[in-house]
Amino acid sequence: MSILICGSLAFDSIMTFEGRCAEQILPEQLHILNVSFLVPAMRREFGGCAGNIAYGLKQLGSPAVALAAIGSDGHGYMERLRALGVDTSCVRMVNDAFTAQAMIMTDRDNNQITAFHPGAMSHAHETPVPVDAGIKLGIVAPDGRDAMISHADQMAAAGIPFVFDPGQGLPMFNGEELQRFIEQATWVAVNDYEAKMLSERTGWSLQEVASRVQGMVVTLAEHGCDVYAGNSVVRVAGEVATELLDPTGCGDAFRAALLHGLLQGWSLEKCAALGNRMGAVKIASRGGQNYEWGG
Repeated sequence: MSILICGSLAFDSIMTFEGRCAEQILPEQLHILNVSFLVPAMRREFGGCAGNIAYGLKQLGSPAVALAAIGSDGHGYMERLRALGVDTSCVRMVNDAFTAQAMIMTDRDNNQITAFHPGAMSHAHETPVPVDAGIKLGIVAPDGRDAMISHADQMAAAGIPFVFDPGQGLPMFNGEELQRFIEQATWVAVNDYEAKMLSERTGWSLQEVASRVQGMVVTLAEHGCDVYAGNSVVRVAGEVATELLDPTGCGDAFRAALLHGLLQGWSLEKCAALGNRMGAVKIASRGGQNYEWGG
């Protein structure tokens, strides 16, 4: 029984700015914003939410099926996924587009500025959810707008329980659309910033959102996460990372742990505790998919 991961496959160009972004921006001049950041360190990594979550699941020993789209430059990424043991039968190759590209700059306080080119990701909706392939549960992670809508509809119609993880894709949707996602989903996973935006756009408090699903997790970086289940909210303490090297992909590492635990039938609190540990392991490593899970 596999976990279906609906989300993006992308190449990440990860850059380090040795200063603070806030010190380069003049608030009174935002109407004519024109800034440049010197980034002496840069590397290119395999990334995207579907790729990162699939990697984390394979580190934990769970079966993963990626449902995504990749461009003409993505053959190496496909080979990597297959070498990891990820099922790529639902990955669409789009020959007249580039694989999605994320340009991510992180400053000394772990603040990030990202530019994203969707490329082939815009075709992800053309691949349907494989409803007869032994899928036990799934996740709708950030992807093309049409893909997120159609894949949520299809999993709900097929009775496949899934996590709604809007992430950086949340601003693409209005309140009614987000309400529909929540009503279709079994669980919701957001960070604290996304939680505030989700509440504002839907007009629902976080308790009201949680009342419409089996559970909700709001991650709080180093402070752990809040787990909403039933009428209760429990703070699950964070894990201390051995080093603070790179926050890129920490949220996806958390989602992989969440899905792994749900597949095992764990409580949401136990899933979240593993997620906090996975996030700490990820932030102490470099690269979106270069961390190793120690068990």
